[in-house]
Amino acid sequence: MDAYISALMGLAGIAIGSLTSFATTWMTHRSQVKEKHREVEVAKREKLFSDFIAEATRLYGDAISHQKDDVSDLVLLYALVAQMRLISSRPVVDAAELAMARIVETYLTPNRSLSEIRDLARSGAMNFLLDFGEACRTELAAGHLSTRR
Repeated sequence: MDAYISALMGLAGIAIGSLTSFATTWMTHRSQVKEKHREVEVAKREKLFSDFIAEATRLYGDAISHQKDDVSDLVLLYALVAQMRLISSRPVVDAAELAMARIVETYLTPNRSLSEIRDLARSGAMNFLLDFGEACRTELAAGHLSTRR
């Protein structure tokens, strides 16, 4: 009878060891998949923010030197903000909308000379993406922190 008990205990030990190994592997894999998903989400946000910054900067440069009432140039910028509404926090969207409004206002002002542009740059008045950058940095930092949990 002792032989049967020993054999059953040995089989139970093997089963417990196998289950433990399986559970550890499964949890590790699950954690890695979550980590990869978060990294992809952060990369997607970084790309969207970068695209917005590039387009907003291009349009702002154009707005300083060209006065016009045509909104067709703003379509891509509006599309980028719409994408942000889907995946970004409210402060990021608000800052993007504020930057977009600043670009529209700049288009409606008279053209600036090169010396006026230099004066604007020196005074810091051309730094219309400051709030947007800060909001993006905060959101991305929060994303990185949640990745490390």
